[in-house]
Amino acid sequence: MKTRITARHCEIAPDLRERANALMERVSKLSHRPQRGQVIFDDDHQRKVVELILHLPRAQTRVASAEAADFQTALDRAAEKLKRQLVKDGSKPAAKRSKTT
Repeated sequence: MKTRITARHCEIAPDLRERANALMERVSKLSHRPQRGQVIFDDDHQRKVVELILHLPRAQTRVASAEAADFQTALDRAAEKLKRQLVKDGSKPAAKRSKTT
């Protein structure tokens, strides 16, 4: 899955970019056939906002955003929100196994 990382009005450290990419990979495993992901870091008047967007098949999109004092905390909070959405949705089908008797 391709992940696009965007920084608006700020600069992002390389280790934070790697962490965002790793989090999106981990979260995308909860969904069925994720197509692409997007992470947006926004620094607007001393507000650190992170928005995670996950594009799924059939034009479905899951969006989670969080605000905190620093980007790492906001990224973790947004990832938790996105995980809750995907678990609640249950879009990943369960394995179909035949029962042996």
